[in-house]
Amino acid sequence: MKMNSITRRLVLYTLLGLLACSRDRDGDQPGSARKPAPFDAGPVSIALIQNSGAGDYFEQWTDGARQQAAAAGLRVHFYDAKADPARQASHMKAAIESGVKGIIVDHGLAGTMCPLLQQATDAGIAVVVYDIEITECAPGAVETAQDDADLATLVLTQMARDLGDGIPVGYVNVPGIAPFDRRDVVWKKFVAEHKWVPKFFVGKFTHTVASDNARLVDAALKANPQVKAIFAAYDELAKGAISAIEERGLTTKVATYGIDISNADIELMRKKDSAWKATATTDPSAVGAAVTRTLALQMAGQLGRKEVVFSGALVTQSFLRENQIKSMDDLRAKLPQLNLANVSSASWLRSVTF
Repeated sequence: MKMNSITRRLVLYTLLGLLACSRDRDGDQPGSARKPAPFDAGPVSIALIQNSGAGDYFEQWTDGARQQAAAAGLRVHFYDAKADPARQASHMKAAIESGVKGIIVDHGLAGTMCPLLQQATDAGIAVVVYDIEITECAPGAVETAQDDADLATLVLTQMARDLGDGIPVGYVNVPGIAPFDRRDVVWKKFVAEHKWVPKFFVGKFTHTVASDNARLVDAALKANPQVKAIFAAYDELAKGAISAIEERGLTTKVATYGIDISNADIELMRKKDSAWKATATTDPSAVGAAVTRTLALQMAGQLGRKEVVFSGALVTQSFLRENQIKSMDDLRAKLPQLNLANVSSASWLRSVTF
């Protein structure tokens, strides 16, 4: 039976609609191309093994990882040891035994985690670590990190520009943590080059980093009232230093320089008479997302390298005030270089942005 003109038009529109839907599914836009194995068979299970401290830096990082995982088709099992290395090791063992296809390890101690990282890669699990030095001990894993040497150089150059040479200084850091150790190398270089006079070195990493270090810095400032500036190698350490400075009424006498940023940090830096003069940073949400994409590419056999480094930018107190920056969203708008959407990207892997 012949089709009438109306029927022919309906058939044509249906075919065009199906073609359009097919193009929407299989187009060339990032995240819309056909997915490689194992992503072509539905959600893939991974684990995120964290050893976080307090503060919204870790909250932002984890939110970035969570959003990117959802976009990539990853089902994430979350573990957080909260500054307890033994608990993190236990979490890693549980993740390996659970049968996940990939594992992200966010912070931790190399001595504790390296044997387990090697065990995971030997078992055929794709592993990406963030801020753990594993090049020698777990060569099968992928190492990701901020460019810590560059971040420290940026902020310490600003400190030298602001305060000059030969000043008495304080230092807050925690040895044995990979990014902090990399920043320490740069600190020692600047101390020597600018003839700064170290008066104290304190620091501990706990799940209540800021408050615990506030007590340490308070005691150090009491014993060394001549200090003109403090370098804190992490934003929660900087918060502790600033709390102690405020408690002693030294906000106009002791400047603080840090690394990393968050909404709370921005508010603190903008505060009237704030001692926090500058920080160097990446966007923690963007980093969490980029680390997750790195794992996805490694699982798909498309990464092709064993190290991924994320660059950052200098953020000064005056920059925040002059540009009316009150939040991370404001900062992202003013510093588009913090966007890492093109890092560890692919046509089939949609990069989330913030």
